[in-house]
Amino acid sequence: MKVLVNGAGVAGLTAAFELAIRGATVTVAETRPGLGGNASWFAGGMLAPWCERESAEQPVLDLGRDAADWWDAATPGQVTRAGTLVVAAPRDAGELDRFASRTTGHRRVDEDQVARLEPDLAGRFRRGLLFPDEAHLDPRQAMAKLHDQLAAMGVAFRFGADIRQVSGFDRRIDCTGMAAVDDRLRGVRGEMLILRAPDVSLSRPVRLLHPRFPLYIVPRADHRFMIGATMIESQSGGSITARSMIELLSAACALHPAFGEAEVLETGVGVRPAFPDNLPRVETSGDIVRINGLYRHGFLLAPAMARQAAEIVFRQHEPVESTHETDRQRRSARDHGDNPGGAACGARL
Repeated sequence: MKVLVNGAGVAGLTAAFELAIRGATVTVAETRPGLGGNASWFAGGMLAPWCERESAEQPVLDLGRDAADWWDAATPGQVTRAGTLVVAAPRDAGELDRFASRTTGHRRVDEDQVARLEPDLAGRFRRGLLFPDEAHLDPRQAMAKLHDQLAAMGVAFRFGADIRQVSGFDRRIDCTGMAAVDDRLRGVRGEMLILRAPDVSLSRPVRLLHPRFPLYIVPRADHRFMIGATMIESQSGGSITARSMIELLSAACALHPAFGEAEVLETGVGVRPAFPDNLPRVETSGDIVRINGLYRHGFLLAPAMARQAAEIVFRQHEPVESTHETDRQRRSARDHGDNPGGAACGARL
């Protein structure tokens, strides 16, 4: 079977991998001249399904809990399994309790335990939450590694391609994100900074809870840190705003004052495609299978969506209805006595 994958972001690369290991002859077509420049390039790389459950529906946890294992197998050496630490200033202790009440998979840690986990945060936070089973990776390194793995497996790449002129394939997988023609999609703009702070060391992602601008900081090599948090309902891909930069830097300094002396290496903006319920979909139309709506969970949910898409291609039938129900649907069922269908997040794994 010859399959064309349109798009070389995280959705396209993971789909290509799942198809290739099942024996398909795969070509990846990408309009950009190479890897990078898309929303995946500006991702945090947190494989944090339990933390994300604080604001996401249950399917995000169900579909994302195996993501670290997938990335470990597909890109050996790229995943760091050190968990996630969530902290809040004493005045925001209520935010920490709220976060704990909406999530599972964590244990509470006191001031001494925070210091043992992250010595550079010693004396700064009285308590926190540790999510020990979570992980993280550097998205750019992981994508480059996956590209190399795919090339070694015989997957062909056509960068700078006009996908309208590519033909001769049995099936197509559309992973074009915001470029897809779909009126249901909306753009969610995320802004990020990459700082180099030689005086700060962190071994795991740290989330600082704040009522106005919660922050996450993801450590990378050589005392570099990815800092992000913004979620703006906008399809604009312009440069980061001054307000967002001030808020991100202020929050980073609240976590550790040494970030005030950090070197700003890069700013970036990614527009993430999202459906109204913020859940991803794997859908079919003729010989085309579409993966879209990964929202802010690209690296977390792409492996599960890729598996679903590959199974559809090889089984040659529509995805079965998911048995996952969103919290919203369950509440509606209780309120109205009905029995809603499953969440639109593709076939059940």
